[in-house]
Amino acid sequence: MRGIKAGGLAVAGIATVATLVTVLVESEKGHTDGGLLDGGPASTTPYGGPLRVPHKEYDEDSQRATEAESGAAGLALECEGDIHSGGFGGNWSKGDGGSTPAEGLKAYFDIEQPNVPRSGYRVERDDGDRVLFSYDVGGETKVAVIVAKDQPNRPGWGPETTASCDPAEFPESFTDDQGYEVWTDARGRRLPVTTISSSQGSEHCDWQSAHFLELGHGAKRVLYARDPEGVLSGLLTAPYDGDAALPDGARDTGYRHGERELWLTAGKKKAYVRTPDGVEAWPAVKKGMGCD
Repeated sequence: MRGIKAGGLAVAGIATVATLVTVLVESEKGHTDGGLLDGGPASTTPYGGPLRVPHKEYDEDSQRATEAESGAAGLALECEGDIHSGGFGGNWSKGDGGSTPAEGLKAYFDIEQPNVPRSGYRVERDDGDRVLFSYDVGGETKVAVIVAKDQPNRPGWGPETTASCDPAEFPESFTDDQGYEVWTDARGRRLPVTTISSSQGSEHCDWQSAHFLELGHGAKRVLYARDPEGVLSGLLTAPYDGDAALPDGARDTGYRHGERELWLTAGKKKAYVRTPDGVEAWPAVKKGMGCD
């Protein structure tokens, strides 16, 4: 239910009937050129909370900080899990802001370059000096962008606060296009990328033959690697084993990606990935690993 999220703040109120306008900001890998299109259907639960709340910043990387910095945009989200990303817009120069709310939305993509869907937005609330644009999946808001006009050091229309749900809550077509490998649980439900995610090694580092698996986030984050060609030599806590056996005590997490199954032991020093071809032992990566 919208409004019972973001730092535990409950928002109540009578929803305003918004002017519903679908905005498409089409892209090709991050490049935008927006246009105002025909109206779309009204939200089944239109947001009735404030479009502006007192802004607070925390000098830390935490869920509390993300929720606080998301401001009113975070309150407008309808995430299944925690808010994934959010923030307060920065400053910009004259000419960077827009002359209309729709151009303010386009300015958000141009200025912030967010890794969120670039099409399917609509006006959910128009309060005159502030407008809420939402991107919905299944009738629930997964990206919220509040644009405001002529704020200090922000001439014209542009982003004031923004927030988005975990990428796993976006359509599969988007996450596939962006290179996310979204895992599922035992019931086939998409798991947050803050719970588990995987990706191919970076071409910049010449690690394309490697594959990384990330469990958790923040202080509890553990990174594992598949390294069949040895390109991560010296960066792993143990050798990669492409022909391993499941050790006693290994448990099936229920996490799946394609034909891959994730099994773990209590120590979590290695991730055991089972496929129809056998079992691989992916060792943990050393802390602070990286490439120039």
